[in-house]
Amino acid sequence: MGAATQPVPGASVWRRVRVSVAAAAFASGSGTNLQALLDAEAEGAHYTISLLVTDRPCGAEDRAATRGVSVRRIRFKDRPAEETGAEVLAAMTDSGVTLAVLAGFLRLIPEAVVHAFPRRILNVHPALLPAFGGEVMYGIRVHQAVLASGASLSGPTVHYVDERYDEGTILAQWPVPVHGDDSPESLADRVLEAEHRLFPASLDALARAIEAGGKPRFRWPGTDVSPFTWQSLTHAFEIES
Repeated sequence: MGAATQPVPGASVWRRVRVSVAAAAFASGSGTNLQALLDAEAEGAHYTISLLVTDRPCGAEDRAATRGVSVRRIRFKDRPAEETGAEVLAAMTDSGVTLAVLAGFLRLIPEAVVHAFPRRILNVHPALLPAFGGEVMYGIRVHQAVLASGASLSGPTVHYVDERYDEGTILAQWPVPVHGDDSPESLADRVLEAEHRLFPASLDALARAIEAGGKPRFRWPGTDVSPFTWQSLTHAFEIES
């Protein structure tokens, strides 16, 4: 069996030098949420994605490499959590990150990592938690469950990560109306659009709070996401001392 950690070729196309709060991203898939985070960073967000951790070959690696983000592929499957956690912590320490985000990551974060970064790891979930969460609730399954329930609202939830799937303290939610003619795919598309706005704004708010020595507080802003970018969404957060 090969090494658990594999450097990913092509991960240094260009390097960024702007100083901000350094963050690690975790991803397992195509990386559209990662791309939204990177795009907001380029527009002036208060964070820098300086490390991507993946558990498999995925499109997110290509997105990170294009932007000069260091990529580390770490094996999570069929491996003791303690061993995986130690390797993840080493990668995060080497990169000097203060925050982390789960941008479509399908593995449970080891307890050692959660304990080392309390209230410093964010996840985005494509439904209004605490409903429709848990280990098997990811991808299209979430939207199928929402439609089957008859719910009139869905939308992304950004929450702090703890030792269990989707149970950390909720930081922000954005409601997306469910239409009578929605399919799981059409609902997923609209929720994803909201994710791409809310997730960067949430990470930006947490980074600003760390810079200010406080904590972010989200104010419920409404239901229409169409006019908003991450920049205009930052008004939805206040920084409390």
